[in-house]
Amino acid sequence: MFCIGSWGHGLVAQSPINRVLGMGPGCIRRVTSSKMVPQSNALLFLVFCISGVSGDIIMTQSPSSVTRSIGESVTINCKSSQSLLHSFIRKNLLAWYQQKPGQRPKLLIYYASTRAYGVPDRFSGSGSGTDFTLTISNLQAEDVATYYCQQDDSSPPTVLQPRTQTSSPGPWGRGAVL
Repeated sequence: MFCIGSWGHGLVAQSPINRVLGMGPGCIRRVTSSKMVPQSNALLFLVFCISGVSGDIIMTQSPSSVTRSIGESVTINCKSSQSLLHSFIRKNLLAWYQQKPGQRPKLLIYYASTRAYGVPDRFSGSGSGTDFTLTISNLQAEDVATYYCQQDDSSPPTVLQPRTQTSSPGPWGRGAVL
């Protein structure tokens, strides 16, 4: 993730997941001073929060497709080429999305295991570091979709490409089709 902040102004450029969640993990959003400083002496401090600088993070998802009956459980695995555990906030910067045909991706899970608002509790996420799992228990007909894991630990922010075009390294897994 890459963010730019200005001292006392709280300006932050965020990646798509953080925009959805309304937060910027690892970034100083706003720093204020209790002292008034004359404008002529004011200094503008830029804060650069760069993580994942050791290279591209490659996400690998398996299996690529799953067939199950209504009421059964499904497990989808996601592996990252680098740890997604953020050292400052002590959370894994991994999200799971569901995409149905003709619709935009819907956030299901963030921080590897936190369900987004309104997501049924039959969806659960687990894992830490480099290995993550999405489990759908008591599968329902409306769960038929493509599921993606996404890392939010490296820059630049990305746009989801069609599943057939996601073979290049990037922050999104290939997707698993139910």
